[in-house]
Amino acid sequence: MRIYTRSGDKGQTSLIYGKRVAKNDIRVEAYGTCDEANSTIGVARSQLVNEEWEGKESVINALHKVQTVLFHVGAELATPPDKEVMWKIKKDHIEFLENQIDEWDQSLEELKNFILPSGHPAAASLHVARTIVRRAERMAIAIEDFDNELVLQYLNRLSDFLFVAARYVNQGLGGEELPLNTDV
Repeated sequence: MRIYTRSGDKGQTSLIYGKRVAKNDIRVEAYGTCDEANSTIGVARSQLVNEEWEGKESVINALHKVQTVLFHVGAELATPPDKEVMWKIKKDHIEFLENQIDEWDQSLEELKNFILPSGHPAAASLHVARTIVRRAERMAIAIEDFDNELVLQYLNRLSDFLFVAARYVNQGLGGEELPLNTDV
């Protein structure tokens, strides 16, 4: 199969089912931002492969699941409103994030102030992914004919998950959490 099609050479792309839209259409921006977040999560996972700590497999497995579901979120965003969604986000996907947040958060020190993205490279990458997911959420909200509340809930919860995952990785690998300096 050929990777290039030349069909997007003039600034158009296809949504699922073939509807053509501009490459800067808010739907394309939203699912492209999910793809960006997914890639950044992949960077974080790759930075964990050679590390050793008790929570490693839990994090790597959870991130793999998140990457898969985030791909499905992108597919939902890429589906025109009058068409059937191939992969649907379910309440179970949100509950998975919530359960993982609760499990990891139990072992973390309580936050007493804001922290800056920092620490182990994988944790810093997860913080970057968190901010990208927040952008994807804002873009999904801006799609006028998109009303899938589960997708919006998933994106909202995913940013919380990535924040806790970053803290969990930092704790497990001795990465420093830099507190916000209020004396600046």
